[in-house]
Order: sequence, then structure tokens, then C-alpha cells
Amino acid sequence: MIFAHSEGNAPAPELDGPLVDTFGRVHDNLRISVTDRCNIRCFYCMPEEGVQFQPRQEILSFEEIARFVRVAAEMGITKLRLTGGEPLVRKDLPELVTMLSAIPGIRDIALTTNAVLLKGLARPLREAGLHRLNVHLDTLDPAKFERITRRDDFAKVIQGIDAAQAEGFPLKLNAVAVKGLVEDDIAPLARFGRDRGIEVRYIEFMPLDAQGIWDRNGVLSATEMIGILEREVGPLEEVPDRDPRAPATEYRFVDGMGRVGFIASVTRPFCLNCNRIRLTADGHLRYCLFAIEETNVKALLRSSCTDTQIAQVLHETVRRKWIGHEINSNRFVPPPRPMYAIGG
Repeated sequence: MIFAHSEGNAPAPELDGPLVDTFGRVHDNLRISVTDRCNIRCFYCMPEEGVQFQPRQEILSFEEIARFVRVAAEMGITKLRLTGGEPLVRKDLPELVTMLSAIPGIRDIALTTNAVLLKGLARPLREAGLHRLNVHLDTLDPAKFERITRRDDFAKVIQGIDAAQAEGFPLKLNAVAVKGLVEDDIAPLARFGRDRGIEVRYIEFMPLDAQGIWDRNGVLSATEMIGILEREVGPLEEVPDRDPRAPATEYRFVDGMGRVGFIASVTRPFCLNCNRIRLTADGHLRYCLFAIEETNVKALLRSSCTDTQIAQVLHETVRRKWIGHEINSNRFVPPPRPMYAIGG
């Protein structure tokens, strides 16, 4: 399959209509990065030292984010996910959640975090209106955690998970699967999830690192991980009637104890069902995680623009969306930003 842009033959949409691209995909999911900063240094994401972050004045304010979301909600956006960097390092983040939860049309607000700061913020976030949490955790081995993150914060992560569960948050774990490193962690994470009622989502290693270390040979595939789980934990069956637009293919253990998911962007691309757009911390709109182009909406938000102009940019961005990335093609070009600068 050739992944490319399409001019399409559809007429120009009405600005108050839904966000539909030229392939018929309806977009109702907006991912918002609130910072490019992070308090850990996972080797596959960021260098340990010398990271160049955006100056603080270049990061969107809460008011700018809320205005953009209000416009997007009028165009059919119903789901938000706050990301980073590490979103919990953004000062007063519960205030933003309060602002977003009050916007008509927004039905679901989720957040992805490494949970290092979650213990003290779980309750304020819950009270502010946050609905769901995803916690990034690749291993339950404290020593390996430190090797991966280059920080000694494993105990804080577990405390954060405990606090989130105590507040009643629906919770998922996200684990990046790097071949030759995490094979021994696949089954323990699944058992941890089964014991706690947490779905573990295994994410294939993607070419989004800041140091150019990605290699296809480093991808532990979803098929390989399913094999590990079935050998070491128990038989799996694919969950029927799942949301086809969800990024993870979900499985449940046949014994009825727990679920796992696989975000297989490399070996099983799900681009044809994508319903997501992304707003970076410095105010650029992207139609794909792997996009090599983006639109500067910060300049609009900081001018005397109207909401109609913002809506026009949203529609134009979605209509430029390609059919999908080209990871499995020799035409693939990594995006010019690393993951922490785009938003997870």
C-alpha cells in the first residue's frame, strides 16, 4: 500500500461541520501536549543531557489551549488526551483540566504520565474532572527501570499508581517494547495488571527518538509479545466488537482475568482508522504523529484572529491528512521532531 497525501474530490466542508479528511475518517479525538519537558530520561526518547526545550514563552497558555479546544469542540472533538513531555511537570495542571472539562461537547479527558509526580496530583486531577489515566511503565525491575529512565524513581511511580487507583481512576499501563531489553518484562507486567485490574498496553518501539537510535531490528513485535504471554501467562483471545478507531488491538485472557493491548504501529499499522489530531506544546497542529509538516496555530491564537479562522485551519489540516505513515516503505522519513516535542 502506498501511503501518500490525497487532494480528494470532496467539496470543501462547511466550517461548522465535522472534521472529515479526504479518506472519510471523522476526527473526534485531540491530543494536547502541555509541555516538552520531562523529569525522566528514557534512552529511546531523550538524551540524558543537553536537551533543548522550548522557551517558556513559546508554550501555549492554559487560556490559549482552552480557546482552541472550544473551537475544536464545536467541530466535533469530544475526546481530549493531555500529554508531554511529562504533563505533570506543568505547573497548576488541574486548573487546565477544570477549564477543559467545562467546555460544552467535551465528554472525555484523559492524561498520559510517567506517574513520578502522580501521588500528590491524583486527587486534584480527579476533582478537576479528569476521567482516565495512562501510566508509562516498561518494567517492574527497579534496576532496569533506572537503566531505561536514567532516574531512580521507580518507587514514586508505584506510589502514583496506588494513589490513582485509590481515587478510582480507570487506569492503563503503557510499556514500550524494545527487543533485546524487555522480553523478561512482558509477562510480569501482565501479571501485575491482572492482579490490579489494570490493562497493560505494549507499544512497539517507533522511530521517534531524539538520538536516531531506532532500528527495525529493535522492534519487539506484537506477534512476538503475544507468544510470550501465551507461553508464560495463559491463552489469549482477541476482544470482539472493539472500537476500530482505537490505537490498540485488545486481547483478553481466556481465564477471564484481565486484558492486554498492543499498539503495533510498525508491524500492524492502524492508520486507516485514525481519528486523532495533535496540538504540540508550542502551538503547532499535526494530523499525524509521524507527520513531517505542521501548522502554526500559536501565531493565530496570539493575533487578533477570529474563531472562524481557527476553524478554517482545523479543517484545512485535517483535509491535508495523508492515508498513513510509511514506516514499512523505503519512502519513510522520520518526523523532524522527537516524541517528547510532539506529544505522546
